[in-house]
Parts: sequence; C-alpha cells; structure tokens
Amino acid sequence: MKFAEMRTFSNVFQNYDPRNPKLVGAMDKEIDLKGKWNELHFKNNKPIVLELACGRGEYSLGLASLFPEKNYIGVDIKGARLWRGAVNAQEAQLDNIAFLRTRIEQLELFFGSNEVNEIWITFPDPFLGKENRRLTANGFLDKYKNIVTKDAKVQLKTDSRELYDFTKEVLENRTDIKILIDNPDIYQAEVNPSLNIKTYYEKMHLAKGKKITFIQFVFI
Repeated sequence: MKFAEMRTFSNVFQNYDPRNPKLVGAMDKEIDLKGKWNELHFKNNKPIVLELACGRGEYSLGLASLFPEKNYIGVDIKGARLWRGAVNAQEAQLDNIAFLRTRIEQLELFFGSNEVNEIWITFPDPFLGKENRRLTANGFLDKYKNIVTKDAKVQLKTDSRELYDFTKEVLENRTDIKILIDNPDIYQAEVNPSLNIKTYYEKMHLAKGKKITFIQFVFI
C-alpha cells in the first residue's frame, strides 16, 4: 500500500531498475531532472542540498524547516522509508524538499555538473569490513565531485568511530580535498542549529553514551 501510494506523490522520484536507470515521478511518468531540478520541480533558483542515505528523511525535514532558503533532496534506496519522509513533508507543508529513490552509485545519472550546493551524509551504514561500500570511500567521493559546485560543503555526521577514522584517513590522503571541520565529539560544546537536529537513531546512540562525530570538507 505504501509503494502504491508513493507512486502518486509529487515530491517523490524513483529509479526502479538500476540496470535500466530512468527517473519517474507521480503516476510513473518519466521525467529527466538532471541539471533541471530547480527549473522543473522546485521552480526556483535556491541552492540544492542532498542528504544521502536519508532513511525516513528526518534530517532533511529538519534542515528544510530550519532553512527555507534552500532546496533539499533526500536520497535512499529504501522505498518504505522514503514514504514516511514524503508523508511527513506533505503534512508539514514543506515545498522545499523532495525525495529520490535510487542507488547512490547512480547519482551522476540524475544530477548535472555543478547542480548540487551541499551534501549531508548522516549516520550511514558504516559497512564494517566492506570499506568500498562506505559513502566516504574514494569511489563515492569521485561521484560527488562531479555534481557539486565549487566550494560545496560535504558533511559526515556519524556515531561510528570506525567510519569517522576511515573518512579522515581517506580525506587526508587526497590532494583535491580540504577538511574544514574535524570534530570527534560535537556535543562537547554548543553546536550550530544544523548539527543539533537529532534523529530517532541519534537519540538512541546518545542514550548509549556514544559520541557523535562530524567532518566537513570541500573539493579544491
């Protein structure tokens, strides 16, 4: 029922088959949004911000509420999770947020060069033992570089010390990246509003005494 309902949503776009990638919107109408998200969907020129592996879109929704001057797109492959985010966005009457169901490996098929102004990666799967699948592995970073604008900030917020350490090492070994913020415990001091959004899982991590880390970087 959720999948059928999501097919009617104007704020959800889906790539059903990664072997035959194409984007469809409401009622499975095919649409080409690459390089045209602002023109065809948001119908404004606000900066575009992606949240990768957004789950139910809690962080994207929080950011969209805090910063109406930006457009947000939550990206995930799990349709049932996106359904919840899309419903919550409609109930909150947020018109500056959309959801894209696709594999993150195929981002370049749906976003043009210099189209994305900012990227958030919030509490992704750390893929312990599968480093190449981590969203801050070099293969993914190369894809992000091809769609972001100059000086676009890419941000990782995670409770996984393994992912944090891995990301820091990867970034420090690249000559085309500059780390702007490296914080192994964001709540040791007052944090800015964009970092203070707490998802369901972050609250669980904090209740267990885990530290929340944050890295922000740009391509140079």
